[in-house]
Amino acid sequence: MFLDVLRLIRNSYGVRNPVVYGFNPISKMRDIKVKANSRSTHEEEEQQQEVQITSSLSVKSTPEIEKKYVHRVYDAIAPHFSSTRFAKWPKVAAFLESLPPGSVILDAGCGNGKYLGLNPSCFFIGCDISHPLIGICSDKGQEVLVADAVNLPYREGFGDSAISIAVLHHLSTENRRKKAIEELVRVVKPGGFVLITVWAAEQEDKSLLTKWTPLSTKYVEEWVGPGSPMNSPRVRNNPFFGLESIPETEVSTKELKAENSLENIPETEESTREQKAEGIVETKDSSGEEKEEKSVAEALEALMMNQQEYFVPWHLPYHRAEVSGASASALASGLAKKDDRKGAVVYNRYYHVFSEGELERLASGVDNAMIVDRFYDKSNWCIVLQKAALSQD
Repeated sequence: MFLDVLRLIRNSYGVRNPVVYGFNPISKMRDIKVKANSRSTHEEEEQQQEVQITSSLSVKSTPEIEKKYVHRVYDAIAPHFSSTRFAKWPKVAAFLESLPPGSVILDAGCGNGKYLGLNPSCFFIGCDISHPLIGICSDKGQEVLVADAVNLPYREGFGDSAISIAVLHHLSTENRRKKAIEELVRVVKPGGFVLITVWAAEQEDKSLLTKWTPLSTKYVEEWVGPGSPMNSPRVRNNPFFGLESIPETEVSTKELKAENSLENIPETEESTREQKAEGIVETKDSSGEEKEEKSVAEALEALMMNQQEYFVPWHLPYHRAEVSGASASALASGLAKKDDRKGAVVYNRYYHVFSEGELERLASGVDNAMIVDRFYDKSNWCIVLQKAALSQD
């Protein structure tokens, strides 16, 4: 049915090679004489075009899991999230400060805009999928707009450089993650640089993983497209992937003390700080208990070894939840849950954490770009790409 619709659109415009972004019609087609035996070749070409169009549209179609557990969540927690996000990562700051004066810098997934304007000699434009976060940026006088990371609203070569900080791990298929990288490269000028950071599967503090919920196969219907992680051998062969969840470690209400105490640390370190502050890990006196604890730790490590799809909780304090009616709606729909012990509404955010080398492999498949730097920083994998310069011929 979908292919029939595509054929109808193409035939109505008289276009053999429709432009994916808008199916732009061509005013006049050249008359081409074809031999009778070339009919099958044309049919194959048409089928290939339809497959390409379908694939492209699928990549740009946002999966339900992202709508529910990324878009709706950040819309609901935006003010609280923004209040904990103002510290700049040194290496991101160093990258931005190294750019030439007058550079146009595009921040794709700018959040509350903490990097916008960091280098006063450059011009910054930010975009994010969350309307409330963009509203926060706009109230600060920043140049921003609402946009999707896999379909950036800039013409080719618009910016001198671009950054994507902690964004790609919220995209739920490999095709969408690669498309986001391609978009970053597309919108910068030849010779321009792109900095990308993502959460690492190899966390510096392994105990942090006990706070996260591995996704089970019940969410398979919320992924779309051939790049779905559910189709990968890693998931199909992982006996632990069917687990519904890993219970959160018991945490006392001390975490409600000094709500803004998380402001100066990267997001991946939040739960680590909570754990250290509350002395979660206790020393066992009994040798039997020590062995049992060790075996549990080993089992947990084995469980996490191949796991990359998680729900990461965000605790929105009750007094913060009153700011937005989104929390009431989320509770009613089951998107969030109340935790009276912690005095918070708990949201789950979808993450695909990147294994070592995964980000480089994705980027290496992007045309007209090469990796010029790669590093691990604060439980994040990071790369810098450079777009190929124009030929001097």
